Amino acid sequence: MASKPSPLTNIPSFAAPTAAAGPASPQSPRKLRKYQSHQSLTSTSFSTFGQPLPSIAHGSGVRQRDTPPNATGTGTGSQQNAEPQHNNRQRARSNSESGSSIATPLITAPPKAKRPARKTGSSGYFMKRTGLETLLRDGPADGKLLDTLQELRLMVLSNKVEADTDGMSSHRIYLWLALFAIPPVPTDEYLGLVHRGRSPVYTKIRNDTFRTLATDPLFKRRVTEASLIRLLNAVAWKLHDTQNPKPQSRPSSRRKEMLEMAIDSPPTITEETAEGEPPAKSDTKAQGAIYVQGMNVLCAPFLYAARSEVEAFALFHYFVTKECPGYVRGAMDGVHKGLRLVDRCLEIVDPKLAAYLFSKGMQAELYAFPSVLTLCACTPPLPEVLHLWDFLFAYGPHLNILCIVAQLNRMRDAIMQSESPNKLLRSFPPLEADKIISLTVSFVRKIPDDVYGDLVDHAK
Repeated sequence: MASKPSPLTNIPSFAAPTAAAGPASPQSPRKLRKYQSHQSLTSTSFSTFGQPLPSIAHGSGVRQRDTPPNATGTGTGSQQNAEPQHNNRQRARSNSESGSSIATPLITAPPKAKRPARKTGSSGYFMKRTGLETLLRDGPADGKLLDTLQELRLMVLSNKVEADTDGMSSHRIYLWLALFAIPPVPTDEYLGLVHRGRSPVYTKIRNDTFRTLATDPLFKRRVTEASLIRLLNAVAWKLHDTQNPKPQSRPSSRRKEMLEMAIDSPPTITEETAEGEPPAKSDTKAQGAIYVQGMNVLCAPFLYAARSEVEAFALFHYFVTKECPGYVRGAMDGVHKGLRLVDRCLEIVDPKLAAYLFSKGMQAELYAFPSVLTLCACTPPLPEVLHLWDFLFAYGPHLNILCIVAQLNRMRDAIMQSESPNKLLRSFPPLEADKIISLTVSFVRKIPDDVYGDLVDHAK
């Protein structure tokens, strides 16, 4: 028996061409690379010039596919075993390629059944639908809304929302909308606010938007300044309309008489103006502002995570009017209450650290104002901010106060060893949302009920 040929030395040693075909053209290195490439990508042997490649026929490490029982070959015995079935994607070689006047026949396989479409990620691999995504898609089971919301919260706490390295998730924005119970906002409503042009605070908005997360490349790559201006301007118009309702027409004398009879007392001059409009409130603090500095940073993560400006508008407007209206009032009284609560909670959780900071004159008003106002959005990286917000929106934005205390606790050793902690606290270390959330949950058990009640109400 002849010795086993070497795969590398025998690749160019093909069968000699027939006389009718004439001498074969010399094989180029490029063509040899094509043969080797095809050999490595297929799991069956293929023949050239009617002969199998030695590296395949003699077991070069590529597993051969079994020949179907009903396959027919041109030879007998061992020649049939060496003659494999052609891959259905293989084309017939032209005469110029093979060096023979006889073209290799194209053998086709019956068409395969079309597979159902599967969900794939950006890499093209199959992705199993997560429980969070399934719950958001299917909605509450049997109308049990409260139970479903509780299940959503537990999923957020126990499992991180699936996202890519940039923090982008296909269903995070819908999670936020569901947790806040925000109904869909018509696109025309948002466009109508945008088309009204410049709001009364347009100049203030333009003075802030260009520096919003200016050092964050992820935000700059995804969110334009123009979209940030449009959204803030639209929210400003919405707040302006709420605080300054359109004047109603003066009621007729008959309607006025009926109204007086209904309340059993005539209206006084102080209760109704000469134009028949309700009296304007003199307390501008209670009335609120339509834009304050810092709203641009608070708005940024909504725009980054949303799939459209309309979704970001619905979330941001709800947040500043329902969840934290005290943060955007003219005097920002909610933010100042939050700062005082940072000091109180730090005294409860870590009295030694609090005492050291107070001895250095370091109250929270000197270092924690941006973190309170923006829900830690001022501290990079942005993907960690989004992860932290998943937790805050699930269990309440008031927990941001304890998240700030958790960041101080993680800096404890460096602060206690520093003679000037104000330098350390000018900028907090990069966020690590998992560790901050874990500490925050442990701190909740230490907070007395009355202080926790103040946490819940401080931003209202």
